[in-house]
Amino acid sequence: MAKIILPRNECQGAIFDVDGTLLDSMPTWHDAGARFLATLGIEAEPNLGDILFTETTESGADYMIQRYHLSLTKKEVAEGIIAQMEAFYRDEAQPKAGAVELLESMKNKGIPAAVVTSTDGYCIDAAFDRLGLKPYFCGIYSAQDLHTTKKERGIWDMATRTLGVPAEKTYVFEDGQYAIEAAAGLGYRTAGVYDRISEEDQPKIRETADLYLRDLTELEIE
Repeated sequence: MAKIILPRNECQGAIFDVDGTLLDSMPTWHDAGARFLATLGIEAEPNLGDILFTETTESGADYMIQRYHLSLTKKEVAEGIIAQMEAFYRDEAQPKAGAVELLESMKNKGIPAAVVTSTDGYCIDAAFDRLGLKPYFCGIYSAQDLHTTKKERGIWDMATRTLGVPAEKTYVFEDGQYAIEAAAGLGYRTAGVYDRISEEDQPKIRETADLYLRDLTELEIE
């Protein structure tokens, strides 16, 4: 497999998504809402996972309450969904191919890295603690914890301040088209990372991102 070479002077900082980019967790996330509804005896619409893909747990809970007329609070629905994921992050989630090697290479080259994720911070902490990934990051920012989304500028600004690197010298590694568009709109360079759950988005991701990676093993920073 031919390597994609990224010059060190072009990548002075990095911001990573987690689910579908660093961790192979998107298939489990994709089914979490439907799994929760099944515990209530409700059959989910076939594309529920696609609908919830761009949402945080809270905004996804709002959608499910309205769509399925649930007599539950947003907090109860969010907790029901996240309960499907907690054990997965704690016990099962694994890095995607090349993730650890890329993080190690960046660390050795003095490239600071941060995380911007839509997932609850304590789930990311549980997986990263088990997998030994925390030392690679100078900051982990959860849109869920901060009551925002990746469509808003604030969470990206927090990560950028932590890195101490301007947006135009920072690469955002993402598998989600909406987040790639948001980051690009804020002046970041972007690396689209393939994930099978977002198969239909791949042509648009290829078109939008500065780099396109079938997996993280393809990238080499010089």
